[in-house]
Amino acid sequence: MAALADEPAGETGELTLAQVAARAGVSQGTVKRWVGKGLIPGYEAPPSRWTPAAAAYARVVARLRARGHTLAQIKQASDNGQLAVGPLESLLSSPGPRHSLEEASRASGLATELIERIHTAMGLGAQGLDAISDEDLQTFKYAAAVLDAGFPLPAFLQLMRVYGQVIAQIADAEVRLIHLYVHEPLMRRDVPSVEITDEMEGLAREVLPFAAPFMNYLHGRFLTQFVEQDMIGHMEADLAEETLAEGRLRVAVAFADLAGYARLTVERGDEVAVGTVERFVEAVEQTLPVDARVIKMLGDEVMVVGPDPAALTGWAVDLQLSIAPGEPPPRIGIHYGEALYRDGDYYGREVNQAARVVARAGGGEVLVTRPVVDMAAGVDGLEFNRIGEVRLKGFAEPTELFIAAAREQ
Repeated sequence: MAALADEPAGETGELTLAQVAARAGVSQGTVKRWVGKGLIPGYEAPPSRWTPAAAAYARVVARLRARGHTLAQIKQASDNGQLAVGPLESLLSSPGPRHSLEEASRASGLATELIERIHTAMGLGAQGLDAISDEDLQTFKYAAAVLDAGFPLPAFLQLMRVYGQVIAQIADAEVRLIHLYVHEPLMRRDVPSVEITDEMEGLAREVLPFAAPFMNYLHGRFLTQFVEQDMIGHMEADLAEETLAEGRLRVAVAFADLAGYARLTVERGDEVAVGTVERFVEAVEQTLPVDARVIKMLGDEVMVVGPDPAALTGWAVDLQLSIAPGEPPPRIGIHYGEALYRDGDYYGREVNQAARVVARAGGGEVLVTRPVVDMAAGVDGLEFNRIGEVRLKGFAEPTELFIAAAREQ
């Protein structure tokens, strides 16, 4: 075996043995043993070169060893193509020189503590701040420009937190879907490891460039939509002479879930239950009012927020009528009030109250509170039948509840 290279890193993304070992969290001697056993296919010899792909394989091997897997098991997985991740690392890594945190601070004009806060808000933690790439440095310069333009720091950190959460979800979905629909089928067909690696690299090279255009397109479309909604919301707030505390909005909050979902998973299995949830969520997304949106999902439960309680109630009643026979009927609870807006989500007493309202609904019912009725009572096609005052869990005062339904013609 050729001597393992440990020379200074070049400008083409090559690494030193010390850098590869440090990224994997093991000694240089351990990395050499892994190479000797054929566990680092990204290592090229001769000529001996440490590439980002080799570093990716070394990190994966280190994690597998930490989880108790033997070298023989890891070698078998590598030979089967299960570890065909190295080439993606070479596509995604940032080549070039590295900078210290202090150097990044001087170049960007941001204090080191602020760089750490921004990095953490993005969801990246402190990892990587000991070796900052040119791409990282440019991002910190962008941050400095945004803050210098007058964008408030608390709002900026919230925005970075939202960006990080959403992009992390996108990246996770990309990896898992490629694994499920590309990687696994190749392994099931007993395709040789080298061919799997080439296939994965080719797919990544073809598909990854389209990620940014899709996201830019959607960002522009949604930004236009929400700017318009914000203008209307400001006007309506001014007409109502409302004065809300900073960071608070008056919104209608709806929670919807499927009655009998837990029983469905037991009786018919996870696949059938998940398929039912997917159809339910698709029905929600396709029928929502233009100014409402899904905020989050947890299992079979969906949280929806919109500015207009009447429109949201009308949507909920129509959704109940559209559920196909044989599908579990949803139960929906709606409340209208003032919520605290943080990191792209809504918090506070009024949100909690909406969650408690849906818990009192039965399958096929839409339960609403008095504030919703006050805003939606005059809407054609809707009627509200008073249940009475109900004590909701966690609330000392009783809540007046109504069943919303389609008015009989």
